[in-house]
Amino acid sequence: MKVVNLKDIEELGWKSPKGKYHSFGQQVSEALGRDPNSLDLAKRHPFDLEIARIPAGVSMCPLHSHSAQWELYLVISGRGIVRDDTGKQEVTAGDAFIFQPGEAHQISNPGDEDFKYYVIADNPIGDSCYYPDSKKWSVSGDEGRMIVKGQKTDYFDGEE
Repeated sequence: MKVVNLKDIEELGWKSPKGKYHSFGQQVSEALGRDPNSLDLAKRHPFDLEIARIPAGVSMCPLHSHSAQWELYLVISGRGIVRDDTGKQEVTAGDAFIFQPGEAHQISNPGDEDFKYYVIADNPIGDSCYYPDSKKWSVSGDEGRMIVKGQKTDYFDGEE
């Protein structure tokens, strides 16, 4: 059995160029030995646990849906706004919510303190994301994830 203490897991952050999207995360599963690049499920783990933190006044990322991934959220502290296909809903400490594949979602922090939550996701191989607001995709490629924005085409284009 491997044990890690949350205080010993580095918090990694990212920020969009204009600062509209900003978040931090502690990759608990990776600290416990998960190899996200492995195709071996014993090394990949069947689920992923992250402790996420969104600073005041920003969103974690744009509205998006996963093609194959489930995500379960458990709010630790602060106040967040969750946007989905039905609108926006406030969530606070103790709330839990889930998104199945194909359900668009976005998490924002409208408050003046950090919004912190656990996110548990399964790890389907080949998951892609669709961004409805900008009509683009995030897909796996030779150099990792890439963002693509396609043109309308015929179903059989390039097939026959």
